[in-house]
Parts: sequence; C-alpha cells; structure tokens
Amino acid sequence: MNKGKVILSKYKKLLFFTGILVLAFCTWSFKDDLFQLSKNLDVFASVYKEVNINYVDDINSAKMIKTGVDAMLDGLDPYTEFVPESEIEDYKLHYVSTQYGGIGAGIFTRNGKVFVSDVFLGFPAQKADIRPGDQLVKINDITLDGKNNDQVSLLLKGAKGATIKLLVKRETDEKPVEKDLVRDEIKQPNVSYSGMVDGNMGYIKLDKFLENSAEEVTNALTNIKKNNPSGVILDLRSNGGGILQEAVKIVNLFVPKDVEVVSQKGKIKEKNFTYNTVSAPLEPNLPLVVLVNSHSASASEIVAGSLQDLDRAIIIGQRSYGKGLVQQTFNLPYNSLVKITIAKYYVPSGRCIQEIDYSHRKDDGSVVKVADSLIHEFKTKNGRSVYDGSGIYPDIFVKQERFANVTQALVGKLFVFDYANRYRNTHASIDNSKKFTLSDADYADFVKFLDGKNYSYNTTSEKVLATLKTEATKEKQFGEIQTEYDALKVKMAASKKNDLQQHKDEIKQVLENEIAGRFYFEKGRYESNFKYDKELAQAVKVMQDKDMMASILKGEGNYKVIGKPVLAMAAKKVADPDAEEQ
Repeated sequence: MNKGKVILSKYKKLLFFTGILVLAFCTWSFKDDLFQLSKNLDVFASVYKEVNINYVDDINSAKMIKTGVDAMLDGLDPYTEFVPESEIEDYKLHYVSTQYGGIGAGIFTRNGKVFVSDVFLGFPAQKADIRPGDQLVKINDITLDGKNNDQVSLLLKGAKGATIKLLVKRETDEKPVEKDLVRDEIKQPNVSYSGMVDGNMGYIKLDKFLENSAEEVTNALTNIKKNNPSGVILDLRSNGGGILQEAVKIVNLFVPKDVEVVSQKGKIKEKNFTYNTVSAPLEPNLPLVVLVNSHSASASEIVAGSLQDLDRAIIIGQRSYGKGLVQQTFNLPYNSLVKITIAKYYVPSGRCIQEIDYSHRKDDGSVVKVADSLIHEFKTKNGRSVYDGSGIYPDIFVKQERFANVTQALVGKLFVFDYANRYRNTHASIDNSKKFTLSDADYADFVKFLDGKNYSYNTTSEKVLATLKTEATKEKQFGEIQTEYDALKVKMAASKKNDLQQHKDEIKQVLENEIAGRFYFEKGRYESNFKYDKELAQAVKVMQDKDMMASILKGEGNYKVIGKPVLAMAAKKVADPDAEEQ
C-alpha cells in the first residue's frame, strides 16, 4: 500500500468516527432538548396544579393559562400571539373580514352611560335616524347604565334579520324614544372612499388589506378610469396592513405580468416564496402616487415599496412604520389558534424594511432599531438608491404637522363632538361637504358654547417652565428666580386666553370635519378635509408636472438617493474620508 492510500485510509477512518460523533452528538442533543422540554412542561403543569388546589381564592384557569402562553410568546415579537376560542370571532373581524350582523353604529361610554359615536350610511341605525351623540338607554329591555363597550357590542350584534329593540334618548328630546331595528349584515369596506379630486385626479383611500380589498380597489379604479383621469392617488396613510396576497394583486393593477412584487424568506425553506404579478395590469401607464405616513405598515409597505422599487409610483408623505415580518396562523386544539412570525419579506430591490430588531434585545428586554451603521444600500429598477431596515422613505417628504394643544384638548374632551351634535340638531342641511365652511358667526357660537367648560391643557412652554421649577427646587435655587418665574407664568396664562383665536383655522378644520360627518357620513369627512390635506395637494401638484414626475422616477439630481441614513453615511466618511456623496 503506497503512502497516498495510507493517508486516504486514515482520512476515511477519521471521517467515519467524526460522523459517528456528530450523529451521537445530534442524537444526544435531540434527546436532551426533548428532556428539557418534557421537564419544563412537567414543572409548568405541577405549578398550575398546586396553585389551583391551594390558592386562597378561586382562580380563572383559562385566563391563567392564557397569561402563561402570552408570557412565553412575549419575548419574540408583538405579532406572534395565541388566540383562544373565546377571541376567535374578534380575531377574524380584525384580521380577515369586517363582516358581522349588527345595526351599523359605533358606541362609546361616558360617565357610565352609552352613546352613539358614529353611524354608517345605508345601515339600520342610519335608516332609523339614530345619530352620533344619541344615548342608548336600553337594548331589548336591558338597561345599559354601567356596562362597558364590549358588553354593549355583544348586545347589539347578532343574527342577520333578527329584530332588536332600542330605547334612545336625544339631547333635544324630553323623553327617550323606542325604535325597532332589524339587524343587517354589516360589512365595512376596505376602500372607504374613491372618486375624483382636484386636477382631474382619481383618488382611492384603502384602509386595510382584508378579504376582497384588491377587488374593491379594482372596482374603484375601473370607475375612476371612466372619467379619463390625469393620474391616480392611492392613499395608504394609517393603513396597518393585512393579507399579503391582496397587496400583490393591488400592485398587479399597475405593473405588467410576471414581475416580482415581494418575496418571503424564513427558517423553513418550504415557506420561502416569491410573489409575482400574474395578469396584465388594469392601468400600466397613468401617473401614480402612493401616500404613506408613520402608521402605514406591513402590506401597505409592500405596495409602496414595490411600486417605488419598480419606479412605477412616486411615494409622498412620511417614513412608513417599518414592519417587514410575515405571519401565518396555525390551528390548535379546541378551536384556538396561534399566529407566528415565519419569515421576513423583501421588496423587488432586495431590501427588507423591518425597523425593529426583535432578536437582539437590551439587558432589560427592550427592543432596539436596526443601527444606521448596519443599513444597506439597494437599487431601484432605474438605479435610484434605497435602503433597508427603516421602513419606506418617501420620494417627496411632507412634514406632518401636529394640532395645537388647545385643538387636541377640544377634540379629546369631546367638545368638538358635542358641538357637531348640537349643530346637526339645529340645522336641517348644510352645503355639500367639499364646499362646506364654518362661518365666523358659527365659530363665535362655538366659542360661546365653550364658556364655563373645562378644556384645560398644558402648553409646551408651561411644561418647560414646570420642569425649570422642579430642577431649580432640587438645586435649592428656586427662591432666586421665583419672581421671574411667577411673571412668566402670568404672561403664559394671558397668552393661552388667545389660543381660540390664534388657532382658529385648525379648530375650524376639525369642526367642519365633524359636522360634515353628521350630514354626509364618512364620505363627508373625507371631502371636507380635502382642502386642508397637504399630502394630497402635493400629489396633485407633482402629477401635473410631467417633467418633475420623470425626474423623480429616473433618479435625476436630488432624486437619485431616497432616505439615506445620516449616521451610516457619517460613519462611512470617517472610515473613508475620500468617499463621495451619491
């Protein structure tokens, strides 16, 4: 036997024994894992048994087990969750289809009493002239005082076609009125509004990606095309997402067949999948804008990210939420289920927009964002630079303005809601919602309506002043500045008295929106707000400028790079001082 064969023989023996060791290790590890699992489950069951037998008070076993399961899943991510049998219907309503038997009204509790918050056009409540602000006193002779929202909702919902008896009290009526309604199938649309806006632009507001959302967008787009629009605006602001396949179908309305929209990749190879468009698009050429904000998530980000990566649409608004995780539901015994994050999704450029890194937490368990230094650059179809790890950054950023503290207080304390009810009860009609404006006389009436009402709030300046007092007191220096402090406090109080006039325009905006909703329902709210919508105005302006549209989509000038992470680029410059900005 030559030397080569000897060496080969030794290697074969080595590989053989290594294989045996690996197999033994894997078997041992598998058995050890099973032992640890069995041990921990035994401990869990024993703890529950002893607590159930010996605890001083009665315990709710179902609630205790759910708490234990929730705690087990809590360390993963917020989207992996257990759904017991008792919550299945609510789960389906939230994630699958907003369809149930009811009267078509929202409710809320206030000082222990139940009031109508909103009614939907064409459903039993609206047909019976039930209005926002009406008090529900009884349902089928059951008094509602002290009941919470969930308890009242259960009484309102039921089989389609069944009669429900309501005792309703309106502020302007002396006595409650009894109304008999017949429950109808309540289906909240995914597309809450569609139509034409300024500049002959089509507009589609998509609220969620549940069953039939793509069909609803298709129908809306078909109707818009009859008006020969100059462009289309798809509004995904505050759309938290839903069914991934619906997002793919919606992208396919604007993108040719056999184009990659999104892919999902996870630990199990069988669950890895690439979703392509499957049919000819309904509208491949019209200028397209997608509106997003910080509450646009998941399926909304798939649509916006895909259309951005394919250079098919211009994204306008604020950076989106950054949820790049895919969930799948698994049925469990006794009609329960668990929803588990199985993969991350990647839009056509190859980027994943997941912002929070749930797998690497701080010592206290809190989550962290993907560091700018770990963010990577990707290219769109036309070569524009986009980045992963931080949501979808818009091509055109529009700063989101917050309402003043006084406006937030008037809305939060329901004074805007109450005044709109009063206005509806004292006015037979108003101008159409696109033209409706609150007159100066009406605004003066609203200010008078607020007399004696408590809508106290703290301005930012007052909060800073309070912090100054706290810190100065800690350092025993407050006495030295108290005179100036008191003088500033008096001046700020005087300034606050002018807030109702200083912020008149935005307060009128929320009043007009609420009042338009009383007469024209959800459609009225949208149309009333169009004239104040800065993102919508920007979308119209951009699509009217064909040269600007082309520059953005080709990545010319300032549009070559979208949402470059500042810290990552700073770190790059330190490492390579000669690196040039792109």
